Amino acid sequence: MPARPRRRATKASTSGGASVARVTEISATSPNSFEDAIKVGIDRANATLRHVSSVWVKEQQVNLDDGTILNYQVNMLVTFVLE
Repeated sequence: MPARPRRRATKASTSGGASVARVTEISATSPNSFEDAIKVGIDRANATLRHVSSVWVKEQQVNLDDGTILNYQVNMLVTFVLE
């Protein structure tokens, strides 16, 4: 079951002056690989959020069903700059 998103505010600087960014935690899964789960998560974040500036993969786990790989799961912290 995906973790509930956790949000934190943080400051980020840009060349044009100070800006404010927000960090939210998301979880994504794929039946294929960790790399694919990361891509799924980044694609979803970009579809929902504006100004995504970075993603940090916090955790990885493999979900099993009776010893067989069910899916690959990643928990990621997504940073996006507020307007």
